[in-house]
Amino acid sequence: MEVLAFLIPIALFLGGLGLAAFFWALKHRQYEDPEGDSRRILNDDWDDQPRP
Repeated sequence: MEVLAFLIPIALFLGGLGLAAFFWALKHRQYEDPEGDSRRILNDDWDDQPRP
């Protein structure tokens, strides 16, 4: 049972770290245009070669 004294704070810390990472992603607009990305991947207007 004394192992719970270590596991519970570690779990809370990792959960808070994940929540902080999620809010960081929201603040830096990582989820700004998910529908545009899904349409852009199907578009054949680009090629694999870089432009000179």
